[in-house]
Amino acid sequence: MRATVTIRPKPGILDPPGEAVQGSLASLGFAVTRARVGRIVELELATDDPAEAHAQLGRMATQLLANPLIESYEIEVEGT
Repeated sequence: MRATVTIRPKPGILDPPGEAVQGSLASLGFAVTRARVGRIVELELATDDPAEAHAQLGRMATQLLANPLIESYEIEVEGT
Protein backbone atom coordinates (compact mmCIF):
# COMPACT_ATOMS: atom_id res chain seq x y z
CA MET A 1 0.00 0.00 0.00
CA ARG A 2 1.40 3.38 -0.98
CA ALA A 3 1.34 6.31 1.40
CA THR A 4 2.59 9.87 1.70
CA VAL A 5 3.47 11.73 4.89
CA THR A 6 3.66 15.52 4.54
CA ILE A 7 5.63 17.21 7.32
CA ARG A 8 5.53 20.95 8.02
CA PRO A 9 6.79 23.27 10.75
CA LYS A 10 4.02 24.05 13.23
CA PRO A 11 2.64 27.61 13.18
CA GLY A 12 4.80 29.97 15.22
CA ILE A 13 7.91 27.77 14.91
CA LEU A 14 10.96 29.36 13.31
CA ASP A 15 11.58 28.04 9.81
CA PRO A 16 15.09 29.06 8.65
CA PRO A 17 14.79 27.20 5.30
CA GLY A 18 11.47 28.94 4.64
CA GLU A 19 13.00 32.31 5.53
CA ALA A 20 15.89 31.61 3.11
CA VAL A 21 13.43 30.73 0.32
CA GLN A 22 11.37 33.84 1.03
CA GLY A 23 14.48 36.06 0.99
CA SER A 24 15.83 34.50 -2.20
CA LEU A 25 12.51 34.85 -3.99
CA ALA A 26 12.25 38.49 -2.87
CA SER A 27 15.77 39.18 -4.18
CA LEU A 28 14.66 37.75 -7.54
CA GLY A 29 11.76 40.20 -7.62
CA PHE A 30 8.92 37.93 -6.51
CA ALA A 31 6.42 39.44 -4.06
CA VAL A 32 6.41 36.63 -1.50
CA THR A 33 5.37 37.57 2.03
CA ARG A 34 5.80 34.13 3.58
CA ALA A 35 7.37 30.78 2.72
CA ARG A 36 7.37 27.61 4.81
CA VAL A 37 9.50 24.60 3.90
CA GLY A 38 8.53 21.04 4.76
CA ARG A 39 9.17 17.51 3.56
CA ILE A 40 7.28 14.79 1.78
CA VAL A 41 8.02 11.15 2.54
CA GLU A 42 6.62 8.55 0.17
CA LEU A 43 6.40 5.01 1.50
CA GLU A 44 5.24 1.63 0.38
CA LEU A 45 3.81 -0.48 3.22
CA ALA A 46 3.49 -4.24 3.41
CA THR A 47 -0.20 -4.16 4.32
CA ASP A 48 -3.49 -3.99 2.43
CA ASP A 49 -5.44 -2.73 5.47
CA PRO A 50 -5.91 1.08 5.40
CA ALA A 51 -6.52 1.24 9.17
CA GLU A 52 -3.30 -0.65 9.86
CA ALA A 53 -1.45 1.57 7.37
CA HIS A 54 -2.66 4.72 9.17
CA ALA A 55 -1.66 3.27 12.54
CA GLN A 56 1.82 2.34 11.30
CA LEU A 57 2.31 5.71 9.65
CA GLY A 58 1.28 7.55 12.81
CA ARG A 59 3.88 5.63 14.78
CA MET A 60 6.51 6.21 12.08
CA ALA A 61 5.78 9.92 12.01
CA THR A 62 6.04 10.44 15.76
CA GLN A 63 9.05 8.16 16.26
CA LEU A 64 11.21 9.14 13.28
CA LEU A 65 9.77 11.15 10.41
CA ALA A 66 8.65 14.27 12.30
CA ASN A 67 9.52 16.06 15.53
CA PRO A 68 6.07 16.33 17.17
CA LEU A 69 7.20 19.30 19.29
CA ILE A 70 7.86 21.55 16.30
CA GLU A 71 6.31 19.82 13.28
CA SER A 72 2.88 18.68 12.22
CA TYR A 73 2.20 15.95 9.71
CA GLU A 74 -0.54 14.72 7.43
CA ILE A 75 -0.94 11.10 6.34
CA GLU A 76 -2.42 10.12 3.00
CA VAL A 77 -2.91 6.45 2.17
CA GLU A 78 -3.58 5.72 -1.49
CA GLY A 79 -7.12 4.54 -2.05
CA THR A 80 -8.60 5.86 1.22
